[in-house]
Amino acid sequence: MKSISLRKTNQLPKNTMKNKYEKILNFKIFKFLLLSPFLISIPFLHNSNVNAGIEFQWDQGSGYKRLKWFQRDSESRSRNTIFFFLRPSTRKASLLKITMKIPKTFKVTLKEEKISLCKVKIGGFESRTKCITEVPADIELNEDNTSLNIFPYSPIPSNKDSYAIVFKVFNPKRTGLYQFHSYGQYVGNDTVSSYLGSSTILID
Repeated sequence: MKSISLRKTNQLPKNTMKNKYEKILNFKIFKFLLLSPFLISIPFLHNSNVNAGIEFQWDQGSGYKRLKWFQRDSESRSRNTIFFFLRPSTRKASLLKITMKIPKTFKVTLKEEKISLCKVKIGGFESRTKCITEVPADIELNEDNTSLNIFPYSPIPSNKDSYAIVFKVFNPKRTGLYQFHSYGQYVGNDTVSSYLGSSTILID
């Protein structure tokens, strides 16, 4: 009886296998290079001051202006200090009054004595955000905590200094995005408020 030799019909030639392997390897290298900038940036997201740089906006009409902000702790129910910055580029002239619209969904216990206005040093990766000088002002909250009026004893000058409205609160239970809108009355126009910009903070 003659022996019959069996040959696997699905065996690929060596050149074909080599080409297939090279294509897979090249794809993996391309995928790594594509993702590497994102992976490198991940550690920086844990820096405490980066909270001020991560913003998700949903109200970006033609007149929308983004204001910078910073918070000490973004975790829900945590004790938090929030800085709403008024940088030099925000102020066209000296401000007599600042009004802030607070979102109704920001359900926290706001107290006038826990809200302040100050000249601020905006921190970065190597420095801490902090108030340099407190600015004397009258603070007025409406009954349902959706509107805040600040009347500085002296107008906030239009100079190179940065200022901040500071909240000391316990974060709301509900996580998500909260958008605050700021308005100001300029010297020489003490009857009309101008839109200064909006800050959106993230509670997680």
